[in-house]
Amino acid sequence: MKATFLPDRGVVQVSGADARKFLNGLVTTDVTKLHPGAARFGALLTPQGKIIVDFLITQVPAEDGERFLLDCPRALAQALTDKLKLYKLRAQISIENLSEQVGVIAAWDGAPAARPALSFADPRQPELGWRIIAPQSALPGVASELGAEIADVSAYDAHRIAHSIPQGGLDFAYGDAFPHETNMDHLNGVDIGKGCYVGQEVVSRMHHRGTTRTRAAQVVLEGSAPAPGTPVMAGDKTVGTMGSAVAQKGIALLRIDRTTEAIAAGTPLTADGRALRVADLDALQSAPKQTVA
Repeated sequence: MKATFLPDRGVVQVSGADARKFLNGLVTTDVTKLHPGAARFGALLTPQGKIIVDFLITQVPAEDGERFLLDCPRALAQALTDKLKLYKLRAQISIENLSEQVGVIAAWDGAPAARPALSFADPRQPELGWRIIAPQSALPGVASELGAEIADVSAYDAHRIAHSIPQGGLDFAYGDAFPHETNMDHLNGVDIGKGCYVGQEVVSRMHHRGTTRTRAAQVVLEGSAPAPGTPVMAGDKTVGTMGSAVAQKGIALLRIDRTTEAIAAGTPLTADGRALRVADLDALQSAPKQTVA
């Protein structure tokens, strides 16, 4: 098993008597089904249905009311805190950005020897392993408790990409992508039947009408990886944009129709003149699915 501290992740806490109801009325995942020690994947959206910030949310035991921790991009942790406070109104909750005190450790490739405090299985895919909320200085102790070796963060990035998991800010732009475009519906991040939340009508319409035109997909590269943001071309037509990459694997945001038409016609895909191919064309074309609790 491997473990590393993820310096780009922060933690926002929402606690109090109304915390569960408050969060459930805002985010894409069904917080009513969350219990201590478990986690769910979700996002806060604009009213137009685009992702403001995505996160893993876990519930931890609390003596007074309920307490939830949101594992989110550190660069957006304060903005998420401020945005949630705008929705607070008279709710009996407290919202805090804890990113200066704690962060996130990821552990993968094996079963933990023991389960540390404030740990949870990654709800997006079992293969992604575990997350532990702790300060960076706790990494050696956490790794020892898990029975894991400490790895570089690039090793986790390679693991994430190998399992086709897009990362906001690298593989798609916050404020400019719908949940279905980033595969949240395939990664247990959208609960279609949960009821109202911000942006719900747009997401539900895309789901039921199958109108998603763009998807994040794993690509296999020939040669060195192009920089994030590099256009993916089919001949002289742009079909998408490159995101993050490690070694010969990367994530690209691709127009489904243009990409599949190019592949069917035998037109090579390139980025900055370097050949690439879609690792799983069926996954790119697959219809959205409703998440399972």
